[in-house]
Amino acid sequence: MSRRTRHFSVMARSITNKPKDALTGTKSSQGEIAAFLKAAKAAGQTSTGTGRVVLALDATMSRQPTWDMACTIQADMFRSAADVGSLLMQLVYFRGIGECRASKWAEDGGSLAAMMSRIDCRGGHTQILKVLKHAAKEHARNRVNALIYIGDAMEENVDDLVQAAGELGLRGVPVFLFQEGHDPRAEEAFREIARVTKGGWFRFDRNSASVLSRLLSAIAVYATGGLKALESRVSREDRLLLAQMSGSGNKGERG
Repeated sequence: MSRRTRHFSVMARSITNKPKDALTGTKSSQGEIAAFLKAAKAAGQTSTGTGRVVLALDATMSRQPTWDMACTIQADMFRSAADVGSLLMQLVYFRGIGECRASKWAEDGGSLAAMMSRIDCRGGHTQILKVLKHAAKEHARNRVNALIYIGDAMEENVDDLVQAAGELGLRGVPVFLFQEGHDPRAEEAFREIARVTKGGWFRFDRNSASVLSRLLSAIAVYATGGLKALESRVSREDRLLLAQMSGSGNKGERG
């Protein structure tokens, strides 16, 4: 697929070279942990509302085909969530030499697709830690119901990633990771991030757009309606997502 030249400077703000996250290097007391877990459980039982989901994508050079897929699929998430509540989504992406940006919050699939269409993929290393810390900052401002990450590699310190993910997990923000390919180092890190946040890890390929779409739609329903809304649905992907979040589906599944 030929690369497209796009210019992108208006919709996103850089989250690169920000001051160190306030969560880094801190320890939580047993009381704080109990409070976080209680709040997370209560949030998961919400029946309706406005869900906020951060959709993060690796936009390095190898990702262009999957980026194009995500541009189309994300609209299905808004449609699926509409029956339960309203959905707000924020796009976060990294590419190039240290570039990591976040969009404004979008209320519909068309707006988000328009943002995504103005971005091209560029070479560079992964910046997953910045994504996790950004999600924590957004959550501190206003609750984030889920973080979705789509990528194929991991080129960072896994302990740093798990520490940042663990802080998200304590605050009730599950991370759902979709891995393209079979990079063992990425798989190990992604599975652990999913485990400590009570999220999920899934493998997919470029031929499984329909499966990816249904899984992302199930996450949108969870974000807007909580576990009860997800449990009321009966699709295979809904059951798979519930199994992952409960820890009983930790082997993951290929799309």
